[in-house]
Amino acid sequence: MKDHIDAVESNNPGGEEELQRLLAPDVDSLPLSPPSAVQSNFVSYFAPDFMKPGHDQYVYRHANGLCVIGLAPSHVAFKDKVGVTAVDFNVGKTDRSGIKVTGKRKKNAQHFESNSALCKVCTNDASYIVRCCVKGNLLEVNDRLIKQPGLLNSSADREGYIAIIMPKPADWLKIKASLMDIEEYKKLKEVC
Repeated sequence: MKDHIDAVESNNPGGEEELQRLLAPDVDSLPLSPPSAVQSNFVSYFAPDFMKPGHDQYVYRHANGLCVIGLAPSHVAFKDKVGVTAVDFNVGKTDRSGIKVTGKRKKNAQHFESNSALCKVCTNDASYIVRCCVKGNLLEVNDRLIKQPGLLNSSADREGYIAIIMPKPADWLKIKASLMDIEEYKKLKEVC
């Protein structure tokens, strides 16, 4: 065995340095902070001024096709001094928080159009309707927002998401054309 190790080392001079370079990357080339779970697992899209001016929303699309819907940082509800004070999922004909989807085929999932109302977000001064943005089946709404609406103020892009939608692939391709990627969105908001 020792002969084999000596033979490998003699055939690969500087192998130790190469191994060290591969195992321990240059610290100067690493980012200051690692990418978040959203950045590494989802592709971010934005729907600025969705249905009304200032009603900016995000759509985070996972590789499995599911879309997480929420309020973009530039949404008009965040302009209020206090921020979001209440979230009501009782819009339309049914209470969205009462929907329970089960099984592999997502039984009981309601189908929504891109302009369907998901919930009403209230501030001290006004209330805003949050729309689906994506045509598909509603799998889940974030029930935590009913008791903790402050999650929208503190972490709207993570724990403060509004809903999870499962679009059909053909529907996604149609809606994707109308959404902006994160770079386009940042450029638009820098100009405004």
